[in-house]
Amino acid sequence: MKLFSKKWEICKSDGELRGFLMKELQISSLLAQLLINRDITDLPQAKMFLSAGLSDLHSPFLMKDMKRAVTRIGQALKDRQKIVIYGDYDVDGITGTAILFNFLEDLGGDCAYFIPEREKDGYGLNLDAIKLLKEQGTGLLITVDCGIGDFEEVSFAHDQGMDVIITDHHEVPDRLPPAYAILNPKQKDCPFPFRELAGVGIAFNLIIALRSYLRDSGHFVNDAPPNLKECLDLVSLGTVADMVPLVDENRIFVKYGLKLLTEGSRVGIKALKEVSGLKDVPITTAHIGFRLGPRINAPGRIDRAEEGLRLLITKDPGEAESLAKSLEVKNSRRQQMENEIVREIKERIETDEKFREKKILVLSSRNWHPGVIGICASRIVEEYYRPTVLIALDGEKGKGSARSIEAFHLYNGLKGCESLLEGFGGHKHAAGLTILSEKIEEFEKALEEIASQNLLDENLIPRISIDAAINLKEVTENLIDDLDRLAPFGYSNPEPTFCSYDLKLYSSMVVGNGHLKMKIKEDGIFYDAIGFNMANHFSPSDQTIRLAFVPQFNTWQGMKSIQLRIKDMKIGEEQ
Repeated sequence: MKLFSKKWEICKSDGELRGFLMKELQISSLLAQLLINRDITDLPQAKMFLSAGLSDLHSPFLMKDMKRAVTRIGQALKDRQKIVIYGDYDVDGITGTAILFNFLEDLGGDCAYFIPEREKDGYGLNLDAIKLLKEQGTGLLITVDCGIGDFEEVSFAHDQGMDVIITDHHEVPDRLPPAYAILNPKQKDCPFPFRELAGVGIAFNLIIALRSYLRDSGHFVNDAPPNLKECLDLVSLGTVADMVPLVDENRIFVKYGLKLLTEGSRVGIKALKEVSGLKDVPITTAHIGFRLGPRINAPGRIDRAEEGLRLLITKDPGEAESLAKSLEVKNSRRQQMENEIVREIKERIETDEKFREKKILVLSSRNWHPGVIGICASRIVEEYYRPTVLIALDGEKGKGSARSIEAFHLYNGLKGCESLLEGFGGHKHAAGLTILSEKIEEFEKALEEIASQNLLDENLIPRISIDAAINLKEVTENLIDDLDRLAPFGYSNPEPTFCSYDLKLYSSMVVGNGHLKMKIKEDGIFYDAIGFNMANHFSPSDQTIRLAFVPQFNTWQGMKSIQLRIKDMKIGEEQ
């Protein structure tokens, strides 16, 4: 059932439009085509993409309920009401909670935070937690990255005399909770121009608006307003980790945030980079996705997420070092658990014939930890290119995590099975659910039927989008500098990928943990290439090959050279 052969889709060239952008923007032909490939086709849009800055952020007051939210928070600060930030336990929720807590605490607010435990409290607002917070005197509850689907819990808080401000970016249900204010640009009547913010992005817009409101109210007469640019390291962390589209505001946040992460002036970030092996390394989106983010996530998956939050808000270098080391230990435990689960799932898929014709994979077990099955689902999607739902059973119920492919809208699929679920939430590519054990089989059949109606066989073939076919002699330092103008890269703004034909393999060897290092020859010139984790997938020979690759700089022992990072390879008849 494994799928190694990917379909290459080479973007069509638009000579007339490319020439127009070249002339007006004074850019290379290839850079102009790369903009077109990303649906950036008019001049103002292209100028914005190439030079977008913080001044290009939208007014946060365009977001529905924003004025109402900041007025209520301002009143709470004035009256010394206790404010609690209720954040989700993933990186998005933790970073959003951190910037809100730091901002309100620095203003002198009576502020606290609450991060639920994944197994004990579950996702979103929790009735027992709300009762406890009320007993502790909470007057205003602000959610981060959760709350939009918690009608019963928000109603209960309201009945207890507690106002709730929801900040959330997940899909909006048909029935909205009775919150004091709801900040979610996915609401149909929300005029905010960009709908795809992460939870931390909405929290950041909230403090931008709150700073403006307080300034206009005379709050900063004797003091300078806080410099919110300093928060962008955390905003970029949560934005990249949550895999929202890196366009519009998200791209601006990450563009500036990566610089702050590289500087590492926040003591928690400095300690985190140290244990992640990233000291003095320029931070990229890949570093967030594969090193920094997983370590912040780790305690929330197998223990308590509060540890990750404390790392991001502490100002004590000693405490930061201790917390970072603890996160490193927990991340290693998480990786071990994840590897064991993935190994079990792959064995079941390969040995059970029922999975061969499935368009969606639904598996469950009583031996899985619910905190790591989301990552496991992502790895199974990558391996088999099928939407995947994994359910960790405990007694009569199961907690599920789901991940999807581009062609299948996961949230809509779960909505079609709503009558079989105890609860669910999420978005197109990722979701969570709870279900009674006895209904899993019926759920699997219903979801498979929905997938069969919406997915063609061709949708289940992984694709690589190729920006252009080029000769390797075109891969120069100037080209790589041009490509960097499109960074940072991520979902909806993929790193530029090229392909070349009729290449000769001069040598190859396996290095590191299963990486394929190659030397390629074209027209008598040699080029270095690296295929990460590709040693077991390909058997290079002396045949002609084609490469799909990303050109990049490789620095080794102070020497910088050009390297081709291989994304796929076709050998001989595969071409």
